[in-house]
Amino acid sequence: MKHFAKYWSIFQITLLNSLAYPGEMVGRSLMIIPFMWIFYQLWKVTFSTAGADVISGLTLRDTLWYLMLAETIELSRPPLARTMSENVKDGSIAYILNKPYDFMLYQFSAAMGETIFRALVNAIFGGLTVWWLVGAPNHPEGFIIALPAIFGAWFLQFCLNAMIGLSAFVVEDVSAFTWIYQKLAFIFGGMLIPLNFYPQWLQTFAKMLPFSSAMYGPVYLSVAPSRELFISVMTLQLAWITALTILLIIIYRRGLTQLTVNGG
Repeated sequence: MKHFAKYWSIFQITLLNSLAYPGEMVGRSLMIIPFMWIFYQLWKVTFSTAGADVISGLTLRDTLWYLMLAETIELSRPPLARTMSENVKDGSIAYILNKPYDFMLYQFSAAMGETIFRALVNAIFGGLTVWWLVGAPNHPEGFIIALPAIFGAWFLQFCLNAMIGLSAFVVEDVSAFTWIYQKLAFIFGGMLIPLNFYPQWLQTFAKMLPFSSAMYGPVYLSVAPSRELFISVMTLQLAWITALTILLIIIYRRGLTQLTVNGG
């Protein structure tokens, strides 16, 4: 329990630090409003041109609420890989690794503390905007049902971004890897376009990747909740969480042996 309390305290401190500057956080969260307005204009034209109220099982309202939650998850993610890269570049990684806590658990606790408040503010602004544009969600209970999968999505994103950050132990600058990851997440995670609108062969391929479990699965569950989909999303998500956690531990241990500290 003392071991757990240490990381719970890190989570609380990071959360309180986020609350200390609410104006700055709210200012950044306002970005989601123009995003949703642009999405609304684009998809309204798409549905109008198609001459259909439902495309691939989604209405315009479903699509906008889907995109709102997808943007909330993405915009709430702290720049973990960049932060770890900067720690290596300025030499502060040496001090961080010598602290009396597990490095990866510390990073996870801090990342979650920063994510929670960001997500709440983004969801409020994004939700109010979409409600004004297209009305209330067709399945409001879906957001409650999808909560476990949303937390799982954040854990998966942490694993993926932490592995990119750990590559800084070898290459120092991870900006190229971060750029590649973002583009893969946009395409195969269904962030900008729901995977429902992809060709069937591409849907099948994309849904098996971790990017889908970290974005599309939880978000689609919120707009089309069902027991079967919940079981499917959580099963695949848990499989990827297990695999990526093991891989993250291996990469971290190998990275420590190759770390060269500069500066400091």
